[in-house]
Amino acid sequence: MKSIRGLFAVTLCGALLGLCEAESRAQNYPAKPVRFIVPFAPGGGADTTARLIAPRVSERVRQQLVIDNRGGAGGTIGAGLAARAVPDGYTIVLGTANLAASVSLFDKLTFDPLKDFAAVTLLAKAPSVIAVHPSLPVKSVKQLIALARANPGTINYAGGTVGSLLHLDAEYFKTLAKVDLVRVPYNSSGPSMIGVVSGEAAVVIAPALLVLPHARNGRLRALAIATNQRSPAQPDLATVGESGLPGYEAAQWYGILVPAGTPELIVSRLNSEFMQAVQTPELASRLRSEATIPIGSTRDEFTMYFRDEIAKWARVVKISGGRAY
Repeated sequence: MKSIRGLFAVTLCGALLGLCEAESRAQNYPAKPVRFIVPFAPGGGADTTARLIAPRVSERVRQQLVIDNRGGAGGTIGAGLAARAVPDGYTIVLGTANLAASVSLFDKLTFDPLKDFAAVTLLAKAPSVIAVHPSLPVKSVKQLIALARANPGTINYAGGTVGSLLHLDAEYFKTLAKVDLVRVPYNSSGPSMIGVVSGEAAVVIAPALLVLPHARNGRLRALAIATNQRSPAQPDLATVGESGLPGYEAAQWYGILVPAGTPELIVSRLNSEFMQAVQTPELASRLRSEATIPIGSTRDEFTMYFRDEIAKWARVVKISGGRAY
């Protein structure tokens, strides 16, 4: 009996010691640079937003957030890499609407977006803009729809990989507008923008952060913003509803996720630091100037939003018929 009690005491002491060490590591977090996985190629909206926010958080925590671009398969390659990382707070990943859509798009994911991640905060939302190359003779969504219906299968659009928002937003547009546009595939939103600016593709539906600078310089013609309300960044730009297609909305969003099992103290610390960074007047103003809406949510708010997004994209995927294998 004494030996059993002694063994129990040793085991209990070991467990308590382990908990104390884990709590100490959490309280001293971060003690080294943090790997920040962006599951898309450099130059796109996700990468641009991450690189705007990361330096502000690095300053706050006094450790560098090292951007690690791992693009491919609509963001699922980088997300899967993050899901399998050690849950110690030294790997974080930028979650996007693509991740929510992946649940319905892909038959065989190597991870479960809800079970394998812990939500930290919803950083921002980036409404999409429907834009065309200046050579296309249209100045509104209504005119684009009319031209596409009169010339089915002859107008192409710059689309990302299957399952990307560039792909899904355009397919959703095609479904609601009852038009036949031809997809020109690109690896990510960065190359897609180059494609439409060069005239290789005629139409693009992409985050305003990427479209508006080209529209201001005359390299693209912005037709409408895909929200219910006009953007303060460009108030003269009509909404898609005003421009000819009521009911169509499209927006990218950016949030921070960590592998499930990451210590609560660390998740809470990350939530606080990212929330405060994105809500600073300087960064919030910079994001708004690019038609990106700063948010900085609680963990629970982001968890609920993520679940709602998965349900929404399931409906969009069903309507569009898009699948990735």
